[in-house]
Amino acid sequence: MTRSNRVVDSDTLAIRRASRLVGTRIAIACAAVVAVVIVAVFVYILSEISPGELFEPVPDTENLQVSAFKLLRAAAVLGVALIVLAGVLSWLVTHRAVQPLGDVLRIQRAFVADASHELRTPLAVLDARLQILQRALPADDPSASVVAELRSDARDLIHIVNDLLESAEIGGAAGPDTTVGDLVGAVDAAVQSMALIAVDKHITIELDAPQPAPVRVPSSSITRCVVALLDNAVRFAPTGSIITVGVSVTRKTVAVTVRDRGPGIQGIDPARIFDRFARSGTAVDGGGEARTGFGIGLSLVREIGVRYGGAVHVVDSSGAGTAISLTLPRAKPAAS
Repeated sequence: MTRSNRVVDSDTLAIRRASRLVGTRIAIACAAVVAVVIVAVFVYILSEISPGELFEPVPDTENLQVSAFKLLRAAAVLGVALIVLAGVLSWLVTHRAVQPLGDVLRIQRAFVADASHELRTPLAVLDARLQILQRALPADDPSASVVAELRSDARDLIHIVNDLLESAEIGGAAGPDTTVGDLVGAVDAAVQSMALIAVDKHITIELDAPQPAPVRVPSSSITRCVVALLDNAVRFAPTGSIITVGVSVTRKTVAVTVRDRGPGIQGIDPARIFDRFARSGTAVDGGGEARTGFGIGLSLVREIGVRYGGAVHVVDSSGAGTAISLTLPRAKPAAS
């Protein structure tokens, strides 16, 4: 497997960034200490001799003649060597220090995947039994509404388990698919699917897409990302509003931007909404009611984007709405 095809999930990138940050800080601290010592040596030597004696050799008892200038030069060279050594050692130490964290994250993914697999079957059976019960009840039965709510809760649990399983499998996959997919077609499929849900809130989803945009990402993964972004937008968009989905193409990238007219991101740093299980206690939905969510869908978008060399970020968020953009590398034309 080549380096370009190697899977790098968001957790791995976060660990690498933390390692570089800590290593850099340690190296800077060590460099500062060495610099202070070298400056102190310079100041002491220069304070003990006159400028005219700077280049004059000073004999010692063993007839070794060393000028103050040579001493200062040797101290400077030694200081630079110590700074470089401190940088290398700090990188090695921090790299080894974060390895256990990476192991813990891999164990966590394995546990999530195993737990999700074990939960899928009993939840599917529960939903099937509730469906049978719902069909058997007469329309005027007072328990019909309760059973319908139970089915809705069971479906929500199934969606959460599926999201958890997909998140774990993305991080543990062997390698990215190299199939070239049509991003615009995949986005349109997601828009058509979510339009059926948005109609209940009288929300319109509009797609503004240019010419076909090929990306080296499976169409199913693109659709999954856009569905998650639209699901988030529909939940927070006010009734009767419009959600726009724009596709912009550059020479190297293709970006999908979903913009809603909701109240904006509240109670949490916008950069953290893509963290797994990130939640806000002050978030409100389109109807003005408190809403927290489980923080899984948007984390999947980041996982998929990072897996294929892309990224996701909040373009802007205010009382006028929120815009989130998913950027992916544009597929290069096939060599003839």
